[in-house]
Amino acid sequence: METRPSRMMICWLAAALLAAGCGYRFAGGGELPGNIRRVAVLVLENRTSETGLENTVTNDLIYELTRNRKAQVVPAQQADARISGSIRSLSISSVSHSDADTSQERRVSVTVDLHLTDGDGETLWERQGITASETYDVVASDKVSTNQNRSEALTTLSQRLAERVYTSLTDNF
Repeated sequence: METRPSRMMICWLAAALLAAGCGYRFAGGGELPGNIRRVAVLVLENRTSETGLENTVTNDLIYELTRNRKAQVVPAQQADARISGSIRSLSISSVSHSDADTSQERRVSVTVDLHLTDGDGETLWERQGITASETYDVVASDKVSTNQNRSEALTTLSQRLAERVYTSLTDNF
């Protein structure tokens, strides 16, 4: 005679097997376009006045590709494909105010255009206008603290942008 716990276990096992075979998966779970295995990430062109932003975003893209192990990041001469592009814009807007002339919070937004090309220069993937933003506190009496908060916001924004690019690159929809 079967006991109640063993029936429950069979039901859970059946549900798990059905869920595993239904085709659902996490976004970004696929491969790079063209099943690229070795990719070079070229330093992005910086069309903003933010010094060094191109290095921050490029390094975060490299980190995200390396972390997820979908491709080996290599020098351009050894690559099957190259990721290149530009940081199109950086904008800052006030989010909240303590009075009509004083911001309490600002939002920094960055927009990039990227493409992945194979060794023959054929475009395998391209996205225009990928945007990320982050809010930071304004310290009215301390510009140094405000600039530090802005810098930290740009760091967070860059990491989020790299994650978004990686997910878009590996979505096989």
